Amino acid sequence: MAVLCRLGLRHGRVLTPLRLPLTRLLCSSGSTQDARPTNDDILRDLQPIHLLLKKVLHSARYMDGECLTPGDEKAVVERLLAYHPCSEDKIGCGLQSIMVDRHPDFNDTRCLFVVRTDGGLVDFSYQKCLREYVRKKYPARAESFTREKLGFRVDHIHKRLHLQQRGRLCGD
Repeated sequence: MAVLCRLGLRHGRVLTPLRLPLTRLLCSSGSTQDARPTNDDILRDLQPIHLLLKKVLHSARYMDGECLTPGDEKAVVERLLAYHPCSEDKIGCGLQSIMVDRHPDFNDTRCLFVVRTDGGLVDFSYQKCLREYVRKKYPARAESFTREKLGFRVDHIHKRLHLQQRGRLCGD
């Protein structure tokens, strides 16, 4: 939450953090015993941001070097960037906007960049954001979901986070 507080004003308004419920009932019976979400439940939860990402990165909606509209930016900041394991480092001195452009090392790949208030550009991995979102919102299902649907093991994420905290690693 502290990260989002440093975002400042954007388009005449303050961006506020998305308030996510920690749990939800998934059974129509009202019973809380079998409320464990399925992979399909998690996919339904991720679908809106996944569709937005497809529109932003894989269509002509945005040209290379173009900043997102206020609505798209708000969704990306609240549903993605807020969950990046290094979000504070990515935002740095403050967020001016989110931009789509080609990755500097992989020219065929379009990615998202934080445009900082000091003019700096920092790319960030939306896949890391999605994985962390799933890990925080669905801890009991995170391991199997990320392995089956996102192709990434949660224990590998924890290892990377541990290295990041020790200052040895902080990439995209």
